[in-house]
Amino acid sequence: MPTLPQIAFRTATVDDESAVVALWRACDLVVPHNRPEADFQRAVANVQSDVLLASLSGKIAGSAMVGDDGHRGWIYYLAVNPRCEKQGIGRALCSHAESWAHQKGLQKIQLMIRPDNENVRRFYERCDYEETPRLVMAKWLDKKAAR
Repeated sequence: MPTLPQIAFRTATVDDESAVVALWRACDLVVPHNRPEADFQRAVANVQSDVLLASLSGKIAGSAMVGDDGHRGWIYYLAVNPRCEKQGIGRALCSHAESWAHQKGLQKIQLMIRPDNENVRRFYERCDYEETPRLVMAKWLDKKAAR
């Protein structure tokens, strides 16, 4: 059985913004109506959220933005550098995000994925996540953002 690489974890700082946003873009996690820079800045500045980083040899190999909504934890922007995939980094980040939520006293952690993203769905199923039948409703407060 191959050994996993030595992954170091840390919490992102404002200085990590450009590298993390570039990673999110490289992993195709950015959508036109979300400004990833604003998402990053809000997560780093808020006591209820963090951006967790996984590094290999001192270089960012993955990230996960985590948040506490007061009832449950959330995972957003879980990303692994495409050159570092299949090394256990995504699973390790997922576990690190779960530990973050557990340390906050949360009983549950959730995430949302696009329904047609089968690869991501299978990844999370391998991490013991299961589909939770819920109807998610939304309202665009800025009609321009919906485009």
